[in-house]
Amino acid sequence: MDNQNEETLQQAEPTQNKAELSQATAQDKQEEQKEKEKNFSEQILTTKVEENAEEEEKESVEELTHHYSTFTKGALLDEMRTLSASDNFETMKLKSNLVRNAFRIIVSSEKKEAKEAFVKEGGNAEEFTPKEDALETEFYNYYSTYRDKRQKFLDAQEKEKEENVQKKLSLLEELKTLLDSEDTLKEIYDSFNTIQERWKAIGAVPRAQVNELWQNYHFLIEKFYDKVKINRELRDLDLKKNLDSKIELCEKAEGLIIEESINKSFKALQDLHRAWKEIGPVPMDKNEEIWERFKSASDKINARREQYYEKLKDELDKNLLAKTALCEKAEEVLKRELNNSKAWNDVTTEMNDMLKLWKTIGHVPQKDNETIWARFKGSLDTFFANKKEVFDKMKEEQDVNYNKKIELCVKAEAIADRQDWKKATAELLDLQKEWKEIGYVSKKVSEKIWLRFRAACDKFFEAKSNFYVASRASEDENLKSKEALIEEVKAFSFGPSKEDNLSAIKDFQRRWSEIGYVPSTEKERLQKEFRASINIHFEKLQIDTRQLQLDSFKERIASKEGFSKERKYLSDKIQQLKDDINIWENNLGFLASSKQADILKAEFLKKVENAKKDIALNEAKLKLLLQNKKEENK
Repeated sequence: MDNQNEETLQQAEPTQNKAELSQATAQDKQEEQKEKEKNFSEQILTTKVEENAEEEEKESVEELTHHYSTFTKGALLDEMRTLSASDNFETMKLKSNLVRNAFRIIVSSEKKEAKEAFVKEGGNAEEFTPKEDALETEFYNYYSTYRDKRQKFLDAQEKEKEENVQKKLSLLEELKTLLDSEDTLKEIYDSFNTIQERWKAIGAVPRAQVNELWQNYHFLIEKFYDKVKINRELRDLDLKKNLDSKIELCEKAEGLIIEESINKSFKALQDLHRAWKEIGPVPMDKNEEIWERFKSASDKINARREQYYEKLKDELDKNLLAKTALCEKAEEVLKRELNNSKAWNDVTTEMNDMLKLWKTIGHVPQKDNETIWARFKGSLDTFFANKKEVFDKMKEEQDVNYNKKIELCVKAEAIADRQDWKKATAELLDLQKEWKEIGYVSKKVSEKIWLRFRAACDKFFEAKSNFYVASRASEDENLKSKEALIEEVKAFSFGPSKEDNLSAIKDFQRRWSEIGYVPSTEKERLQKEFRASINIHFEKLQIDTRQLQLDSFKERIASKEGFSKERKYLSDKIQQLKDDINIWENNLGFLASSKQADILKAEFLKKVENAKKDIALNEAKLKLLLQNKKEENK
């Protein structure tokens, strides 16, 4: 033992009666002094353990705080219900307030969000009243039950501790009386053992009186050994019993070295140290050995605990670095220029993701907790305040766009019932183009107003489609007529007169031209088949096909009626093809991106390309027709 501890020991030891000390041998004095020094060392270590217990409780609070921060309101209510029904008041005392704090944080957050939503919807913040929460009422009912039970327990515990003080003071008086007793050695020793057992059976006392009672108790025990001069043999038996008890405590302490739970092993070690203090001296030759064994196990457990909390501190420091990085990222986001609602919404998702990530990161050192959260929350508050200002302005623009689109809906609905297909189609296509040029409207009405406009367009184009479907019924009749005419051409036999034969072929072609439209899918096949049949007869007549076609075309336009009819036919055909192209190209803009839509787009593009070729061909015919008419008029 170093000089400082020796000085402390000398100050702590009560002054012994010189007359009583003179009765002991020099050797006994030396042994007793060593025992007292050892007892004092044990007291110092035990006091350190008790001080560490307070630190352990503080660190347990941090762990439980993190644990309960992951609970939902319902889970916290269940935990409080269980705690309020428990009789383990130490657990209740530690956990109940932490559960209440976690519950308060959730309730406060919900009320804040509700208030922000209320203000966002146009409400006055001062008029906001949170809704009644049945869970909150039930929770605090259970918490009140716990408080009442805990107060009763504490009152009873304090009363019991004060009673224990009186009991121990009474035993100290009995020990003092025993020192002056004239009873036989056996009677005195039996009474001494009874007092020791009764002392151990007494429960806790107020902390402020622990050391004083303990010192007085051990002083009187030492005085007892001096006074009654118990024979060496009897004392050795007592020392041996104490040695066995301390060996058992050493074994228990060594078993705690492999205990997985740091908290459990440390709390158990405190109990072992309290038990060690209650056991009397051991044989002098075993005193230092047994103490070193117990102290060695205690040191190992304390070392594990220190390593654990060093690791925990390292983890807290790493969490601080991670949260600092999130703060820096959030501050970088605030510097970006956001020019449209999509950009704002994308960044909103990014900020919310950062908040979710923040919640998954564990605790930081207590001294940095408030500062780092204030920094991160400041960035969040600034961003959402800026977003609110921008979106308020955008909402005004969206209201204007909404009114414009309502007007287009009304116009489209008026067109939907018209049957002047050409003009109405052009007007509706213009409305669709104008619709695209109008900006965004609010999401909550966007789909509804779009469906209204789309319904009007669909109604018109469906009516138009039904109209042309009806017209295609006649195409089926024309198909049968043309197929019958082809068969008639194939079966025709030439006569002796070439003019009559040519006239018959011309008549076939005239009749072919007089037959109306046929389904477009059959048009090319019929035309090829008819021309092939006619060409066979032309070869027999040895007439130039092109000349005959030209003669046929000229014959059709020779009359004023034929010219007008052919010109009108070509002009209408060209216009019809242009209208179809407009419809197809417009519909391409309404098709979403998907595998099925891509197939439809390819079909529309093919139709547009073929229509453009037909327009070029018919425009060439019309130009030729007009040139011939002009020459005839000269």
